[in-house]
Amino acid sequence: MTEPDEVLDCRGQRCPLPVITLARRLGELPVGAVLRVLADDPAAAGDIPAWCRMRGQDYLGNVTVDGVAAFDVRRAV
Repeated sequence: MTEPDEVLDCRGQRCPLPVITLARRLGELPVGAVLRVLADDPAAAGDIPAWCRMRGQDYLGNVTVDGVAAFDVRRAV
C-alpha cells in the first residue's frame, strides 16, 4: 500500500458526506497525490470505489488504521 500524502478524517460522517468531502479535497491536491480517507460509515466501502470509477480517479484499495476503515485514492486527473 502506498503511503498517503494526506489523511482526511471523515469519521462520524454519513453517506454521502465522505464522498463529497473526498471530492472537494482531492481536487485541491496535485495529480499523483494519494489521499487516505478514514470513514466509519459502512456505505463508504462501496461509495468511494464507485466514485473513483465514475470520476476517473485511482482507487488504490483499503486498509484498517487503528480499527477504522481507510480508503486510499490517487488523484489521476
